[in-house]
Amino acid sequence: MRVVDLSQQNSLLQTFLAELRNVSVQTDPLRFRRNLERIGEVMAYELSKTMVYGQQTIQTPLASISLPELSEQIVLATIFRAGLPLHAGFLNYFDHAQNAFVSAYREYTDDSHTEVKINIEYLASPRLEGKTLIIADPMLATGGSMELAYRALLTKGTPAKVHFCSVIAAKKAVDYLQEKIDSDNATLWLGAVDPLLNEQKYIVPGLGDAGDLAFGVKE
Repeated sequence: MRVVDLSQQNSLLQTFLAELRNVSVQTDPLRFRRNLERIGEVMAYELSKTMVYGQQTIQTPLASISLPELSEQIVLATIFRAGLPLHAGFLNYFDHAQNAFVSAYREYTDDSHTEVKINIEYLASPRLEGKTLIIADPMLATGGSMELAYRALLTKGTPAKVHFCSVIAAKKAVDYLQEKIDSDNATLWLGAVDPLLNEQKYIVPGLGDAGDLAFGVKE
């Protein structure tokens, strides 16, 4: 699996990410969601540079012209609920893509909230055979949710390419996915890589709970 860390090059993505992390800005859920969406747009643009293009001929008011045309069939997938704004950003750019949705949630299995089990309850996806699958989930903490979502999606066929896209990843999760998904056709796209996970399996420094910040605290 190839890893692309977009923080290695300065861009507006880092400005949006700084606002996501900032506790003073996090009090505005609308801005938090919009920053996730904008990061999805930036990632979609960067990812699009690696795709396969053919040629199309179009007619302008003055003449015909040959221009590049995306050849890959794209399916955009996300994990409820935190992934929805990031997914929207990708869909703004890959606006002809098909879409897939996976419901995955954490369940702490001990009283100290240090042991985590990932559960998947829902899957809706088109056929994936031979297509390009993009899975967008903002926080890659342990890598468990992303891997389980990917395995669930594979029940709908084997994609030709897979792009895993997260805003912030823990180094441990990057290593985990590289070990579990050993494929030359897979790429992991990241906005930043943070060094630590705390005992509750949250990324440090991270930004907190992306789902709660985007949509409100859950019980």
